[in-house]
Amino acid sequence: MKTLRTSLGLVVLALAGPVLADYPDKPITIVVPFTAGGPTDKVARDLAEAMRKPLGGQSVIIENVGGAGGTLGAAKVARAPNDGYTLLLHHIGISTAPSLYRTLPYKTLEDFEYVGMVNEVPMTLIGKPTLPASNYAELLKWMEANKGKINLANAGLGAASHLCGLLLQSSLKIDMQTVPYKGTAPAMNDLLGGQVDIMCDQTTNTTGQIEAGKVKAFAVTSSKRLTTPALKNLPTLDEAGLKGFNVNIWHGVYAPKGTPKAVTDKLNAALRAALKDPDFIKREEALGAVIITDARLGGAEHKKFVEAEIAKWGPIIKAAGQYAD
Repeated sequence: MKTLRTSLGLVVLALAGPVLADYPDKPITIVVPFTAGGPTDKVARDLAEAMRKPLGGQSVIIENVGGAGGTLGAAKVARAPNDGYTLLLHHIGISTAPSLYRTLPYKTLEDFEYVGMVNEVPMTLIGKPTLPASNYAELLKWMEANKGKINLANAGLGAASHLCGLLLQSSLKIDMQTVPYKGTAPAMNDLLGGQVDIMCDQTTNTTGQIEAGKVKAFAVTSSKRLTTPALKNLPTLDEAGLKGFNVNIWHGVYAPKGTPKAVTDKLNAALRAALKDPDFIKREEALGAVIITDARLGGAEHKKFVEAEIAKWGPIIKAAGQYAD
């Protein structure tokens, strides 16, 4: 019996070896669990192009599967074949979903192989062009005078803008009328049109609008001021008075549970190479994003980081009492 099992094992390895050695031999799909045109979609498309060369020139295709705060797309990848041809690029929402949703169609820490972390993206506090405030101090006075009347836009439950808005209201102790949208693009459109007052969103989505003067910018959520030309003069919320306020929206890459280590190792190597690509670096830096260079580039350390983020955001979400079924 032992000899038979050993022989079968050798046969399996012999069959699997060439398959893994040839990986990838067809296009890879990266699922983005949000609509096209948003900040996470942009990161994914830039990353897909940068990963193509280190993956032997194989095509990397983006598939947008939006809805339910990113959980639909994540669930699709969790159920996908674990052959390395379907990946997930998700942001901080993968760590907040366990607290936001009473039931999830997947287990965040159990149903994925963690490939590695991509970047960290600061947020910007912005307002409609007609808002009667030109800096953060004036904005704060306006908010104090309009408690309960302020319309705070976000891209939907679990979106980066939603999370930043929760923390902002909690830190300021000012209740606002939260206005959720089905994606970043419609939220931004209504902000530009003056239908909503303020929004806290990623620099990857706001820098162009700030640079063009289409929105008013008041502060950034990073611990230090940013060096991006359009944002370098904005104060941090911490220095503006909200001590300890520091929110970065990060992105990571995941594969279905059970994806062979040889495949995830290839993907991690391609990710590391992509993050050194000059064109990718230029695009990210222009948007205020910081590329990961520390141990979180590895799957194991990224998973530890996600566990810590789950523990961090759980109490904040619970205190806000904003859940989805």
